[in-house]
Amino acid sequence: MDARGPKRRRFILGGIVAMMAVLVTSPAFAIDIKTLTTPAGIKLWLVEDRTAPVIAISFSFEGGSAQDPAGKEGLAQLAASLLDQGAGPYDAAAFKGRQEDIAARLSFGVSVDRFSGSVRMLREYREQSIDLLRLALTEPRLDADSIQRLQRQFVSGLKQAEQSPGSVANRTLLKAVFGSHPYGRPADGTVAGIEAITVDDLRQQVKRQFARDRLRLAVVGDVTEAEIVALVDRAFGSLPATTGPADVPKWTPQASRPGGRTLVVAREVPQSVALIAMPSLKRDDPDWYAATIMNHVLGGGGFSGRLMNEVREKRGLAYGAYSRLSTYRQAGLLIASVGTANERVAESVKIIREQLALMATDGITEAELADAKTYLNGALALTLDSTKSIAGLLLSMQVDGLAPDHMTRRKELIDRVTLADVKRIAQRVLQLDATVTAVVGKPQGVTASE
Repeated sequence: MDARGPKRRRFILGGIVAMMAVLVTSPAFAIDIKTLTTPAGIKLWLVEDRTAPVIAISFSFEGGSAQDPAGKEGLAQLAASLLDQGAGPYDAAAFKGRQEDIAARLSFGVSVDRFSGSVRMLREYREQSIDLLRLALTEPRLDADSIQRLQRQFVSGLKQAEQSPGSVANRTLLKAVFGSHPYGRPADGTVAGIEAITVDDLRQQVKRQFARDRLRLAVVGDVTEAEIVALVDRAFGSLPATTGPADVPKWTPQASRPGGRTLVVAREVPQSVALIAMPSLKRDDPDWYAATIMNHVLGGGGFSGRLMNEVREKRGLAYGAYSRLSTYRQAGLLIASVGTANERVAESVKIIREQLALMATDGITEAELADAKTYLNGALALTLDSTKSIAGLLLSMQVDGLAPDHMTRRKELIDRVTLADVKRIAQRVLQLDATVTAVVGKPQGVTASE
């Protein structure tokens, strides 16, 4: 491979994000976030944007798949998929047709800790679109034919996922890391869990999921303060004030052991997938941006990451090697990943572990710190290309407990990170004895430790 490739890519990308960093901090790009409270007591963040007659609303309710009852794994996911399959007077086909008539786009989804949704609408049809959202939340039909059809689809998808090394590795890893904690259960459910769900289960799920005290809400688009306050209460105001807290038990990492733990799941495939996880920071940790820079240098920066350079560019062992920070309400993980031929996976995992140890010992360089800051300060702007994306960002800020002025403070927080900060966090997080490694395939030279 051309050794100039990674350097040239970093140079070009660095130039792009540097220009975008200037734009995102310029007055013309400034995002004016207004915090409002409706007569029903619902709090929301609003950014008015008159450039197009479009309004985007992103929202989420506390509580996700971690709340699924034992034996009914997948309940929250199934409920989310059913919300736009008919509501009020509209069956599934009529509900879809009504959305098409007014160019409204409703979507719902579930993560481990939250039940989320969004609606994108034309200003002209804002009231009609809001009425569809209200019906979906308060009067979902949950028709038997829709339930059965989606159950079949979910079961089919889960069975297909069992043939995917990446999916199996992820499930194996989370089960090993979290054990009996709800985070260790498959977020998309199990075949037995999906098949056991009844219409009464779904009705109870909707009843306990949607309450105004669990709601976070962001709006971006062509709408005034008075208009959006009325629209929000029209959509969410009839929900109960509370249905009780969405509690998730605290998680305590398992005791470390020399070298960590390794699990191998045999699959007759030519390539293996390996995931290496270790406890990390939650989003509210004061050292979050130091950890973000550490991860970017390690493997979160794509072709500029150390893992990619060592595994792919220098040795050609795999197409790519990466790392990411995964955050939960009660936990945080750093996960490194690689997929490669069975005969190369052992060496790939060895190189990744060596890089983890090296960063924990030596930290990162001045050049890596500067490059990471340039990227992180500029990359955010590249994602803010629509009303929907900005609304999603504002929602995630609320969920993370950040203040509206975080957009202006973010660069300062990133720039404040020092080499010593990154080294301290690397020593705290990158502990090989705390790792859990899950390998799926027929890996040569990899032995399970339990």
